[in-house]
Formats: sequence, C-alpha cells, structure tokens
Amino acid sequence: MNVFSLVLTVVGLAFFETITSIDNAIINAQVLSTMHAWARRWFLVWGLLVAVFVVRGLLPWLIVWATVPTLGPIGALTATFSGDPAVAAAIEKSAPILLVGGGTFLVFLFCHWLFLEPKQCVFTGEAYFQKQGGWFFTVAAVLLAVLVWFALRRDPRMAFGAVMGSTAFFIMLGFREHAERAEKNLLQDRRSDWSKILFLEIIDATFSIDSVLGAFAFTMSVPLILLGNGLGAAVVRQLTVGNIERIKKYVYLKNGAMYSILFLGLFMVSESFGADVPVWVSPVTTFGVVGFFFVKSRAELSRV
Repeated sequence: MNVFSLVLTVVGLAFFETITSIDNAIINAQVLSTMHAWARRWFLVWGLLVAVFVVRGLLPWLIVWATVPTLGPIGALTATFSGDPAVAAAIEKSAPILLVGGGTFLVFLFCHWLFLEPKQCVFTGEAYFQKQGGWFFTVAAVLLAVLVWFALRRDPRMAFGAVMGSTAFFIMLGFREHAERAEKNLLQDRRSDWSKILFLEIIDATFSIDSVLGAFAFTMSVPLILLGNGLGAAVVRQLTVGNIERIKKYVYLKNGAMYSILFLGLFMVSESFGADVPVWVSPVTTFGVVGFFFVKSRAELSRV
C-alpha cells in the first residue's frame, strides 16, 4: 500500500466513522445537556480515550485475532505491515470469513433502516419499502439463507461467518432498542452523572460496531482502523459539543450514511467470494455517496 492509498484509507475511515455516528452524537448531546459541567468535561476528554483505544482499538484487534488465531495477539496487530509470506497467506485464507460476516451485518443494517426506521425519503422507493416494514425479517432470513447456501459451496467457515454477522446484528439491534428506552428515562429523571456517563459509554460502544465492521471494507490493518476511526470519533465529540443542531439541519445525511453502509456491505460480501475490489473503491464510494446526499440536503435547506 503506497502513501496515497494509506492517506485515502485513513481519511475514508475517519469520514465513515463520522457520518455513521451522527445519531450517536445527537444522543450524546441530549444526555450531556442534563449533566453537570464536570461530568460533561470528563466524558468529552476521558470518554474519548475509552472510545478510541478501548472500543475502536480493542474490537478490530480481537476480530482479526479471532478470525486468524494463528497470528497470535501481536501478529493480529501488525499483520498487514509484515513482509512474511506466511502471514500474508494466513490473512488471505481467513479474510473471507471476516468479510462475509461484516458484509452481512452491514447489509442487514441497511435493510432495517429501509424497512423499519423513520426517514426523510429521497427516492420514491424508500417510502414504498417503509410501508412494507414487516417484510424486513423475511428479507433478512432469505438473504441469510442465500448467503449461507453459496458460502457452504465455497468454504463452510464462510457460512459460519455469515451467521455470526447476522447474530451480531440482532444482538446490536436489541441493545439499541433498549438504549432508546433508557435514554427517555434518563432525560426524564435525575439519575447521577456517573450513571449517565456509563450509559453514554455503552451507547458509544454499541454504535461503534457499525464503523468497526465497515472499516474492514477499507483495510484489514488494525493500526489504520484505530487511526482512522479514532480521528472520526474525535470529530463526533466535537460535533457533540457545538455543532449538532447545525448538522441535524442536513436532513439527508442519514440517508447517505445508510447507502454508503449498503455499498460497503456489498463490497465486503463480493470480496469474500473472490471479487477483486481495489483499495480506493470503498473510500471513494463513501465520499461520493455521502457527498450526493449532502448536496441534496443543502438544496433542501435553501428551499426552507
């Protein structure tokens, strides 16, 4: 990977982390508004370190280590910068398992948004799918069955990876639905600031799963994921502090985030089945898709 590819990957990761964490920033801002000044400072400073090094650093490292256990803990961290042909062969052999799992998660995430989540519709089809919300679970089940069928013919471990991606999605969905109810309670009662900080850290960890799994569409390098997602997490904290109301006015940014998630999921699944996706495709696609919806949002603002 040359210098240009490295920079493009890191910038793409930071941008993807930022755009997929807007909902997280909104929740953070709402809960922080009910907390004392010292607690807000603690969360914005020390909470950022937890978000970057514990969640966005530890999680991708554990995922790579679990997917390629022969690398060991140090090898999982430095594998993509190693010149050892045996290490490269181990990553190449096991990468499809991780890619199909992450891709399944991201495609399910997009489908859930398309069928069940409230949205500002850009395309006519979005409103139609939202009216068919109950079909999400049928679509998810059929997609999983198809993926497992083709994965079994290629490598049974890939089938397990797809199932794990589906499992991770539904576990994450349960946590988020519980968090939405908990957020309403926190805003209505006078719980301690420490309990609110703990809640925000758990929410941040839950929302980070999208960006961490999506990061593998950009690179398998844990240090690059840590750097890119860490920069994105810092940007999200800055949005939380002073710009969240302005960001909320760009009503189609969530659409851009979800469509970029769809494309990254499809890239990951395609790669897992042997397609050659150049390293620049994921970041460029993310910039292009989100840029399109940003322009649509600007146009909508000008009409208000």
